[in-house]
Amino acid sequence: MDVISLTRKLLSFNNINPPGNEAEIAEFTGKLLAINGFQTNYPVFEEGRLHLIAERGLSGNKPPLVLSGHFDTVPLSNNKWNADPFAGDIKDGKIWGRGSSDMKGGLAAMILASIQSFNEAPPEGGLRLIFTAGEELGCLGIQQLAKTIKDPGRASAIIVGEPTANIPAIGHKGALYLNAVASGLTAHSSMPELGVNAIYKAAGSIMKIMDFKFEAEKDPLLGFPTINVGKINGGMNINSVPDHAEFTIDIRSTTKVDHDLILRRLGTEFGNEIALETLVDLKAVSSDENSRFIQLVYDVCGTDRSDGTYPKALPYLTDGSVLQRMYNGVPVVILGPGQPEMAHQTDEFCYIDKLEKSVNIYRDIIIKWRN
Repeated sequence: MDVISLTRKLLSFNNINPPGNEAEIAEFTGKLLAINGFQTNYPVFEEGRLHLIAERGLSGNKPPLVLSGHFDTVPLSNNKWNADPFAGDIKDGKIWGRGSSDMKGGLAAMILASIQSFNEAPPEGGLRLIFTAGEELGCLGIQQLAKTIKDPGRASAIIVGEPTANIPAIGHKGALYLNAVASGLTAHSSMPELGVNAIYKAAGSIMKIMDFKFEAEKDPLLGFPTINVGKINGGMNINSVPDHAEFTIDIRSTTKVDHDLILRRLGTEFGNEIALETLVDLKAVSSDENSRFIQLVYDVCGTDRSDGTYPKALPYLTDGSVLQRMYNGVPVVILGPGQPEMAHQTDEFCYIDKLEKSVNIYRDIIIKWRN
């Protein structure tokens, strides 16, 4: 099976999250790897939803290389598609479909590269593939897996196959998503003095967020942290004093800030006016550009270190946030054939030449790192 036909097969599974339904694609992928010598395991995420862990060539002498990806995709959006999102149509040098870039094309390339890398006598170290359910709504799947897996083993380095157009990146910001709730006392709007307006409480707290300073130094790779209020909701009707209001806070963090400290500072700023609920708490990913693994990846990808654009970091989250900590800070590179700008888009596509090239890139990294 070549990378195009395998990508088309993976695209035929509807893994829109919610609900995900990753069990069937996990079992298909696992069987393909099993008949090619991999030991497979299917940890349960939820009913009808499975992760896949596949290993081959592991030894006690050297930790394996970990390849990471996810099965689920985002919804199709309300706009009409010009191609069947589950058919993998090929046109204009592209393969079209939901997940073609994010990230079933990357999964197909990783699978074939992993199989091909064992055509020669396998050196020590080996491979571990960790393909997760439930990534798209805040990396919930890998967080659950990290908490429930009995023995994750060791790792020497990690490749996350998210879309980068085959351009390696060595980090991304973390995320602290919060839901902030203000409570009040309802009353008739003609007698507001009898009530406590929860929207006013929320509004006052939001104004404090506008002036919030992280007091953090610049991260050499990730820059400065950011904070944003993305959604607000409150009230029942126009002629009542609202007794409930809530809003969301999206913090993108770097290695120079501490999430617990941010939470304490926000709690102090808001006082008793706001109750905070943590929705997502994922640390930043950052790797040493001078590590042997990152330099090997640069060599395989033909990276020009002198062009002034390296090292690169990404604006989006990946499972690497959990995996890097699960494996004690080993180097992480985010590298995949998909187009970053096509992720979550209507008429999503992946360039066929980048998809085919990624198989060679992954295979060369695997073989050279193992050797």
